[in-house]
Amino acid sequence: MGAPYLLDVDTGIDDSLALLYACASPEVDLVAVTCTAGNVEARQVGENTRAVLELAGRSEVEVALGRETPLVRPLRTTPETHGPKGIGYAELPPPSTALSPRHAVDVIVDAARRHGQALTIVTLAPLTNLAVAVLREPELPRLVGRLVIMGGAYRSPGNTAPTTEWNVSVDPEAAAVVITAFGAPDVAQARAASGLPPRPIALGLDVTERAKLTPDQLERLAAHAPDSPVVRYLRDALRFYMEFHSRHDRFRGAFIHDPLALAAAIDPGLIRTEALTVEVELGGTYTTGETVTDWRRAWGRPPNLEVAIEADAEAFMARFIERVGGLAAARSYEGDVRRTER
Repeated sequence: MGAPYLLDVDTGIDDSLALLYACASPEVDLVAVTCTAGNVEARQVGENTRAVLELAGRSEVEVALGRETPLVRPLRTTPETHGPKGIGYAELPPPSTALSPRHAVDVIVDAARRHGQALTIVTLAPLTNLAVAVLREPELPRLVGRLVIMGGAYRSPGNTAPTTEWNVSVDPEAAAVVITAFGAPDVAQARAASGLPPRPIALGLDVTERAKLTPDQLERLAAHAPDSPVVRYLRDALRFYMEFHSRHDRFRGAFIHDPLALAAAIDPGLIRTEALTVEVELGGTYTTGETVTDWRRAWGRPPNLEVAIEADAEAFMARFIERVGGLAAARSYEGDVRRTER
C-alpha cells in the first residue's frame, strides 16, 4: 500500500490524466478526491471525476464536492480548452457511484487529522477548497506532510493573461490565502523542526509546459492495449486538447500540467526547486492573478514557496506512458475476464 494522497481537482482533460496516473502508481494510496469549479462548473467536475475513477477501476475512492464559485470573484470556465463537459470529445458512462455526502473542506480537514504527516495534498485546480479548509482549520499547514501545487507562472508567460496562469487566475484570493498560511515563517520553522519539507512546492508553467504529450507518445501508450476503454478515452479527450494547442500554441500535442505535478509529488527527484518569496497580485489592471516572484530577494523577506525551476520531462513522459499504458492493459484484461465469466 502506498502513502496517503488527497487530490483536489477541477477535472478537465489534464486533471483526468493525473487521476489515471494516480491510479496507476503503486506509491499512491488515493484516500479522497475533492472537487471545485475551474475548467468546468463544479458539479460537472464531480461527475467527470467519478467517471474517470470508475474507468480506472477505483470507484471506491471518495469524491467530494466543494466550493462551486471562487472566494470573491465570478466563476470563469474554459470550454474552449477542455470542451463543454471538460473531457474533450470523450464520452464516459454516467458514474454509478454517488458524490460523498461530505463537503470537500470537511474531507480535507478530516484527512489531515487522520493521516497527519503521512498525507500529501496535491492541488490541480484553483485553490478555493484548500483556502476554505485552512481558514476553518488554521493548524492545517502544520498537520499535513506535504503540499504540492500546480499553479502559477514564475518566470514564464501566462496561459490566461500575459502574466497569469489559469488555476491562480480563477481564484487569486484563494491562492493568496494558501500561500500566506502554508508559507508563513513560523510554519516553515515548525515543519523543518519536525523533519518535514518547510514550504509548499509549486509547479508553474515554467516547468509544466515542458511536459508535452505528442501524438507519437500517445500511440506508444496506446500500444499497451489498443482496444482498452482507457485508451479510447485518452484518444478522444486528447484529440480536443491537441486541437486547442495546435490553434493557440502552434504545436501538435498537449501540455499535461497536472500529471507532472502529481508525478513530482510522488518522486521529488523529477524536479529542482528554489526557495523564493511569492505574492499573488490581487488588484492589478492587467496583472490580477500574477504570481509576483522576488528572484533578486529585493523584499528581504523569508521565502514562502519552493518554486520548481527544472523538470526532467523526458523521464516523466516515459513513466507516464508506462504507467497509464499499464493501467489501460490491466483494465482491458479485467474486462475480458468478466466477459469470459459470463
